[in-house]
Amino acid sequence: MGEGPLFQEMIDAFMAKDLEKALGFFADDAVLIDPHYPQPRMQGRAEIERGLRWGLSSLEKPGFSVRNRAVAGAIEFYEVDTKHKLKFGPTIAFDQAFVMETRDGKIARLQAYEPYPAPGIAGVIRRATWAIWKLRGWI
Repeated sequence: MGEGPLFQEMIDAFMAKDLEKALGFFADDAVLIDPHYPQPRMQGRAEIERGLRWGLSSLEKPGFSVRNRAVAGAIEFYEVDTKHKLKFGPTIAFDQAFVMETRDGKIARLQAYEPYPAPGIAGVIRRATWAIWKLRGWI
């Protein structure tokens, strides 16, 4: 299936900080879901544009490198090494996964998944268990 040109071209435009070009890859009614953004679920061009504009505003140099790709019909899965240079100094690097659904040659849904700890009660249980294991010398 190649290199996933739609996804790659979209992240290339984002890394070039070409907002208009990046937006052009999304369907008019597309959904972008990313917990990094103030509005994690953005639907439609106006919300996606506001989100991407906000995201680009804090980045001196966005960076994405696709590690793996899998395709199942109109759904594509990407493992991505993310490395962004922030405007206020530090570089942040983290793993990320994306699920992309396409329709008529455009992105209909793009959802980001980050390897962050579970929130809420699940997070409390995880942290408490980690502390117990640490005290026991298991980690």
